[in-house]
Amino acid sequence: MTDNAALVQRYLAAWNATDPTARRKAIAAAFTPDARYVDPMADVRGHDGVDALIAGAQEQFAGLTFTPGEVLDAHHDVVRFTWHLGPAGSKDAEPVVIGFDVAEVAEDGRLERVHGFLDRVPG
Repeated sequence: MTDNAALVQRYLAAWNATDPTARRKAIAAAFTPDARYVDPMADVRGHDGVDALIAGAQEQFAGLTFTPGEVLDAHHDVVRFTWHLGPAGSKDAEPVVIGFDVAEVAEDGRLERVHGFLDRVPG
């Protein structure tokens, strides 16, 4: 059985890794090679697609960090969780972006499909 909290931490570590080599390692640890990530603004596949998406988000939201939100729930091979994107190192600051993801977990404990929803985005 997958430790879902650890899986979400690996997922967020990939989104927070700013060094390209470290980011690629984090992506490989969190996502299957043929993973698909889809949200209202993106639909990418594989490690290269996820890497490009994360690099673009980091450029757009430089200096912000992804942290776990309040929701973490799972059943069978599906996990759902919330996340926040806000100022690095500030636990009291209001998040700039709040999201809700539903993901399918492969047998090896990595993500094979992530369906992202954006609950709050900047204007």
